[in-house]
Amino acid sequence: MNKTLRTILARVCMALLVLTVVACAQLPQRANVTVEQRPSPNFDARRPNFVIFHHTGNDGAEQALATLGDPLRKVSSHYLIARDGRIYYLVDELARAWHAGESYWGGNRDLNSASIGIELDNNGDEPFADAQIESLLALLADLRERYGIPAGNFLGHGDVAPRRKTDPSRHFPWKRLAEHGFGLWCKPPYSPAPPGLDATTLLSVLGYDVWDPEAATAAFKRHFAPDDASPEMTEQGRALLYCLVAQKQQFY
Repeated sequence: MNKTLRTILARVCMALLVLTVVACAQLPQRANVTVEQRPSPNFDARRPNFVIFHHTGNDGAEQALATLGDPLRKVSSHYLIARDGRIYYLVDELARAWHAGESYWGGNRDLNSASIGIELDNNGDEPFADAQIESLLALLADLRERYGIPAGNFLGHGDVAPRRKTDPSRHFPWKRLAEHGFGLWCKPPYSPAPPGLDATTLLSVLGYDVWDPEAATAAFKRHFAPDDASPEMTEQGRALLYCLVAQKQQFY
């Protein structure tokens, strides 16, 4: 039995186990409420609809694995990909890992419950290793095939938590991923955005939390325009935003 088949069988078994446990679980006891349990077969397990990327901030995979496996740290992800391309499966995809924290995207305020978290072994100040990205692309293709995740739902931690996080850093190869269908990307030249359509509105439509417009703008540039060092949203940036919003509509 090859490794791929063993992995698939392991996931199927885990899924069946989860469904069995849920079906057999007793209803929670509630004060002053009497309920009668009549289990229904009409349910399924959590279905992820987003993928959130992180960098570990460490100089080695073992250090990151120790952190992600420490019960006192209360942080986890579904996968960790080492610099050499090794993929570690840490939390079952059907379970809720603790990687996004307080987060928001397009009205969803709990990305942990709707996403798969992927940590990349990287200190945040270095390019991502080619072997690592090749493994990531293979994993993403597998996830997309099984869950039908839309192109616009492959995001960074900094996108969904712009006031708290900056990962997976400006070195992350978003363009390369988008060329394989994992994320949005627009190539210049961009058509001008319509007059009167301000950048904050466009950021909100794209999915960002705009409670702090400066943080949202910084997160947007880190993802889509990493060479733009201006703190303000330029007309070029607004045109790029408009292009991305239009592209997003094609996938929904």
